[in-house]
Amino acid sequence: MTEPFIGEIQMYGFPFAPRDWAFCAGQLLPLQQNTALFALLGVTYGGDGRSNFALPNLAGNAAACQGQSAGGYQRALGETFGTAQVSLQALQLPPHNHAMSVYAQRDATKLHGTPAQGDAVTIPTTPPFADTTPSNASFAPTMVAPTGGGLPHENRQPYLTVNFCIALSGIFPQRP
Repeated sequence: MTEPFIGEIQMYGFPFAPRDWAFCAGQLLPLQQNTALFALLGVTYGGDGRSNFALPNLAGNAAACQGQSAGGYQRALGETFGTAQVSLQALQLPPHNHAMSVYAQRDATKLHGTPAQGDAVTIPTTPPFADTTPSNASFAPTMVAPTGGGLPHENRQPYLTVNFCIALSGIFPQRP
């Protein structure tokens, strides 16, 4: 492996930081032992700037660029934003329906365990799929009711378990 730049961030799929690297987990580092990295990061991610400074915190977070976002928001370097869970209110949901038709298959020769065109797995026997339902009937409007009880839902993008690590030593990058 080539020598990294100081402050370079890499993703690793194992549960430890390589030698001369540290997890990007927002921890404080002593300034006197990491002067080169402090020269690059300063107190952008936290710390007092006299005795310590913080590393970026990418534990459970996603990296984002600084500057103007596509949504029109101005993002500063080191800024955190977003939330892992969100509670939606009924007024935030767009108008929609859950239309579904029930087709009662009465021909026993077409009932089997493998769905196929024009076949059915079984005869509907319980409400709202009762056999007394007329063929090709629609669900009642009350069939699908609001759910969730105001509890939050997961709001994070899909992710793999990777660790973001930052190089503590290496080549000092040239400034443009």
